[in-house]
Formats: sequence, C-alpha cells, structure tokens
Amino acid sequence: MENWKSRIDPAFPGWEGYRLLLGALPDDGFPDAAALNALLPQEVKSHGGPAIRFVPSDDMPVGDYERQIFETGRVSTRVDNWHDLFNALAWCRFPRLKAAMNAMHHQHLGSASKGRRGRVRDALTLLDESGVIVAGSNPDALQSLVKRDWPSAFMTHRTAWWEEIKVLVCGHAILEKFLDPYKSLTAHALVLYAPDNPSVESLDALLSAELVRDGMLRGSADLSPLPLMGIPGWWAGGPQDQSFYDDQSVFRPAASHHVIAPIHDTGHLENPV
Repeated sequence: MENWKSRIDPAFPGWEGYRLLLGALPDDGFPDAAALNALLPQEVKSHGGPAIRFVPSDDMPVGDYERQIFETGRVSTRVDNWHDLFNALAWCRFPRLKAAMNAMHHQHLGSASKGRRGRVRDALTLLDESGVIVAGSNPDALQSLVKRDWPSAFMTHRTAWWEEIKVLVCGHAILEKFLDPYKSLTAHALVLYAPDNPSVESLDALLSAELVRDGMLRGSADLSPLPLMGIPGWWAGGPQDQSFYDDQSVFRPAASHHVIAPIHDTGHLENPV
C-alpha cells in the first residue's frame, strides 16, 4: 500500500499526540511490525515480564490474544491493517496504560461466564478500543460532561475545551474512525479532575497504577459517553451552533435513570509504584 498517509488529515484535532509518531513512519509502503517496533520505548514490558514487541499475525501461534501479550510480550499485528497500526501507535503513546490494561485482562481471564468477558473486561475493552482520557481543571465543565448536559458542556463551557481540558485519545478503534470522521462518532471517556495540568507521561503512569489496583474500572458505567464532534473545533462539516447541538440523534439527552460516571481527582490518586 503506497501513499498510506494521504488517508490522514493532520489538521484534524484528534491526531494530537500521534502526529510525531505518524511522521516518524516511512511514507512508502504501509508500516510493518519492524517499523512499529522502532517507535516503541525500549523499557516497555508486559506485567508478565517480557518486552513488548509487535509480531506479524502469521508468525504467531494460535492462542488467547491477551494471554500472549502478558506471557510473551508479543502483540499480534496483522499486515496492512489500519486497526492494528493504530493499536501499535496507542502502545507507543500510552505504554504503561496499555500494559496495565493487558494485565487486568489477564487477571480476569477466568472470571467470564457463558462466553462473556465480565464487567471489568468489558470496561477495559471499551477503554482500549473506543476510549479517551478527559483531563481538565474546570470542574463545572467536567460535571456537565458526565451529566450529559451537552449545551452546558459544549456551549456554556466552550472555551474550557481550548484552555482547561485535554482530550487524549487512547482507543485505537477511535483512531481508525478518524480516517473518515462522522458527526455521531462517540467515545467512552475516563474523566479526570486534574488541576495541576499533568503531562501525558504522568497520566500514563498514574492511570496504569490505578488500573492494576483494580479500583478504577469496575464496569462500563465508569466511562462517560463523549460525542467527539461536539468538542469545539473538532467538526469541520459546518458551524457548531445551537442547531448543531440540538440534533438529539447525536447529543442524546440523559435518561432519568442514567448512572453518572465518576470524575477521578488526580490529586487523590495514589502515586505510581
């Protein structure tokens, strides 16, 4: 596959944090496992001990995907596959968080019943595939988000999304959808009150430690829906005005019984061990 980067609009805000990684990959030919391994920090290891390495799927033995990563460090990566490319880039950007999610999957492998993953693994999968980390210092804007009060979240607190809130995309399926973004594209947000504006690296370390302690993701209700194109500046298909946010097929009003996802205060989380 040639000119693969032409599918990516670097001006789209969702690529924030991935542009340097994408720029480091060769332009000619779709990135292979060797090119992706060159981007990995050398110290990245699974919680089982082995170093993380991307391996072509054809070279992998048949076995449970998460168990293979935990026990061997080998991440099955399909050739010429966008989904697996973005999974690799998420490993490069959030290595400790990805390793922690894998460790939690491995810990809960035996907890499923009747072929189901169980509540914890369902939540981990949502974060891994369609997750974003929302870290902000404006508590009112964050409260509006988890309460699904979209006019308040996106219009009343419009400037907060530029000045006081970081949206860090960690879900590789969401990255794949950025190749052709659409208005109803919705992520699952892990929401953090972060008044000290922590770096991506410190959030990666902090969240990985909390996940391993098994207290942050108990089920899918711990993640809040976030219609990404509602974020000011993210939708290029027209004005983000009142009529845009009145579209209830995208900005659905909260049901009276909906569970409000928690807002985690980074100042109250324990330091990484």
